Amino acid sequence: MPFATAPDGTALHYEVHGTDGPPLLLLSGQSNSHRWWDAVRADFAARFTTVVMDYRGTGASDRPDTDSYSTPGFAADALAVLDHAGIGRAHVYGTSMGGRVAQWLAAGHPERVGRLVLGCTSPGAPHGVERGPEVRRALAQPDAEAARRVLLDLMYTPAYTAAHPGPFPTLGDPSMPPHARRRHLRASAAHDAWEALPRIAAPTLVVHGTDDRFNPTANAPLLAGRIPGARLRLIPGARHAYFEEFASSATPLVADFLRDGEVAATASAHA
Repeated sequence: MPFATAPDGTALHYEVHGTDGPPLLLLSGQSNSHRWWDAVRADFAARFTTVVMDYRGTGASDRPDTDSYSTPGFAADALAVLDHAGIGRAHVYGTSMGGRVAQWLAAGHPERVGRLVLGCTSPGAPHGVERGPEVRRALAQPDAEAARRVLLDLMYTPAYTAAHPGPFPTLGDPSMPPHARRRHLRASAAHDAWEALPRIAAPTLVVHGTDDRFNPTANAPLLAGRIPGARLRLIPGARHAYFEEFASSATPLVADFLRDGEVAATASAHA
């Protein structure tokens, strides 16, 4: 079980699996460990060397109760993981809060990011579109089971949950202590990468479900319009966990975009 060490000494658990293909860093959503990717990781591992990590506060990583949780801080943690794994440059696919982390990684360290995919994510509250007050109230209700049902409905369509009884790792890491869960929430809520987005040089694909109310779909064109040359693809009928429920279309879409970069690089090298 490999562990990297963050700049502040926090131990960060990560895993590397897959072929001898190009490295692909997969970044999970808020309050989630690497298990977020369980349903689709094998499909990516067939074409890429996949790297997944447990954010601080989740999984097997350390869980400090300090002011060290932020989306730029998570990006620094991701760099520490890549360094420890001996990976100089990787494609990056971040979904939900992982997409926020990926924005900082690509904007601040362009030499480390090949191609970038931002899924079901946002530039941050000051310029992004926040979820509606009715959604926030429903998620904050004191009845934990009722709040879980609301979150499940925001993640997946009723048809999908009726056919798939779970478990659903995207609903959060149950092992997280309360302090880490609170700090993850604050870190994601404080995200604001608006001024940094035009600095992203990596070829970028923005993906979002058309029926996402958890992180409203209107954020997708905002991101695509702010990042030079970014492409935008919407998944019809998909909610927040589009990458899992609609994997049959979303995974090939992302994988083909990432592999286009490898084909282009090979053609250039032999030109």
